[in-house]
Amino acid sequence: MIVETERLLLASIPPALAGRIVAGAPDPGDAPWHPEYPFADELDPLRTLARAVDPDPIFTMYQLRTRRDGLAIGGLGFFGPPREGRVELGYGLVAAARGQGYATEAVRGALALAARHGATSVAADTEESNAASQHVLRAAGFTATRRAGGLVFFARALPEEPSTWA
Repeated sequence: MIVETERLLLASIPPALAGRIVAGAPDPGDAPWHPEYPFADELDPLRTLARAVDPDPIFTMYQLRTRRDGLAIGGLGFFGPPREGRVELGYGLVAAARGQGYATEAVRGALALAARHGATSVAADTEESNAASQHVLRAAGFTATRRAGGLVFFARALPEEPSTWA
C-alpha cells in the first residue's frame, strides 16, 4: 500500500523488504535509501516484521520516501491494528530530512489512513527532551495527555470525515 501526501510516499514495507533493510542489503529494484536509513530504533520492529507470516496490510510499517526521487528518508509504523478504535504510531526521519515538515506531513497521512480503516483515535509518545517530535505531534492535532518515565504521551481523536481536518 502507498499513501501519497504532498511531498511524500508512505510505502508499506513487506516482510522481505524489512529483512533487506535490516541487513543493509537493498535489491536493485528497491527504492534508494538515504545513507542514514534505517535508524537504530527502527531495527527491532523491522526484524519483527521480517519474520511475520501474514502482517496486517494497513497497520504495519511504512518507508517514508520523497516523491521527488523516491529516496527513503525515514519510517513510520503502527503498533498493531486498532483496539477499541485506538491505534498507536511511531515515526522517525534521518537527520538530514528533519526540520522540513516531513514528519508532520507523514503523521497527517497516517492519521487519514487510520481513520479510513476504522481507527477513532491515535496515540503516540516521545521523550520529554524531544521538543521537535512534540512539535510534530501538536502540529498534527495531538494533545499531551500525561508525562511519565521521561516520556510525554499524546492522543488525538479522529473525525469520521478526514476531509474536515485542519
